[in-house]
Amino acid sequence: MTVYETIKADPVSGAIPDDKAMLRAAVELTRDIATARPGIYWPDMLVSAAVGYGALAGAILLDNPWAALACAAVAVLALYRALLFIHELTHIHRDALPGFRFAWNLLVGIPMLIPSFMYEGVHTLHHARTRYGTVEDPEYLPLALMKPWSLPMFLLVAVLLPIGLLIRSAVLVPLGAIIPPLRRLVWGRASALSINPAFERRAPEDDFARMVFWQELGCSAWAIALLASTQWLGWRPLLIAIAVVSVTAVFNQLRTLVAHLWQNEGEAMTVTAQYLDSVNVPPPGLWAELWAPVGLRYHATHHLLPSMPYHALPEAHRRLAAHCGAGSTYDRASYPGMAMLIGRIARSTMRRR
Repeated sequence: MTVYETIKADPVSGAIPDDKAMLRAAVELTRDIATARPGIYWPDMLVSAAVGYGALAGAILLDNPWAALACAAVAVLALYRALLFIHELTHIHRDALPGFRFAWNLLVGIPMLIPSFMYEGVHTLHHARTRYGTVEDPEYLPLALMKPWSLPMFLLVAVLLPIGLLIRSAVLVPLGAIIPPLRRLVWGRASALSINPAFERRAPEDDFARMVFWQELGCSAWAIALLASTQWLGWRPLLIAIAVVSVTAVFNQLRTLVAHLWQNEGEAMTVTAQYLDSVNVPPPGLWAELWAPVGLRYHATHHLLPSMPYHALPEAHRRLAAHCGAGSTYDRASYPGMAMLIGRIARSTMRRR
C-alpha cells in the first residue's frame, strides 16, 4: 500500500477535532475572490444551454446514427453543465446576480423539469453545521457502509429520473391541485433533489411559496405539452430527449457518488471531519472538468467555503494548497479521479455482504 493509499484508508470520524489554522486560512486567503462575477456566470450558463439544446436538436433531426450519437454526447455534457448552475443558485446571495435565477429557470430548470425550488431550501441543509451526515441531511447516505446492491440501485434511480419528472409534473402536480393529500405527499416526498429516503420536505411559505407556484405551473404546462407533442411528432423526439436527460442524470449521480466518502454513520461532525469526508479532484487531471463542472471538482473546498463562487474555487484551492502544504489536513481531501473513488466505495460495500 502506498503512502497515499494509507492516508486515505482510515474512515473519517465525526470526532476529528477542527483544524482551526486551516479554517482560518480558508477565510483569510480568499476574501478578495469571494464576489460572484456576472461576466462569467451569464455567458457560461447561456452558452452551455444553447450548445446543449442545439446538440439535442441535432440528435433528434440527423439521420446519420453516428452524427446523431455525437450530438447526443455533446448535448449530455452541455446540458449537464447548464443544469449544475442550480447548485450556484442555492449559495449566491439573492441580489448578487439580478435576473439570473429567473433566466436559468426559464431556459434550463423548467424545460428540464428541474426548477430551482427542487434544490433551494434543500441543499443548504446539507451544509448546516449540525446536520451534515446525519439523518436530517437530505443529501447524505452512508453509501460506503451499505450493502453491495445499494450502488446499482443508486444509479438506477438516475436512469429513471426523466420519466419520474414527467409523471410528477404532467400528472401528479395537476392532480395535487384538486387533491390536497396528494399535493402534500408530492411536495413532501417528490419535490427535492435529495438522496436520503427519510427526508420529508416542509411546506413552502411566503415568497418561496409564490415562486414554487409559478415554477410548478411552468413545469406542468411544459410536461403536458411534451406528452401532447407525441400526437403529431411521434414518440421519437421525446424518447431521444429522455435518453439524453437520463444519461445526464447518471453523470450527476456518479459525480454525487464520489463527492463524499460517505463514511459517517449518523453522528454530528466537526467542520474538519465534514471536509475530510468530502472530495477534491484538482488538476492535472482534465476529465474532472467534464464530470464535475461548475467548480464541483473542488467539492471539499466548497464545504469549507460554501458561498465562494464556482469561478473562484480553482484559485482558492491553489492558495490553500500552497499555504497548507503537502501532507496537511487540507491536502488529505484531494484524490486523483473518479475511477479510484468508485473503486474505493465499491470495495467498502463488498466487505459488508
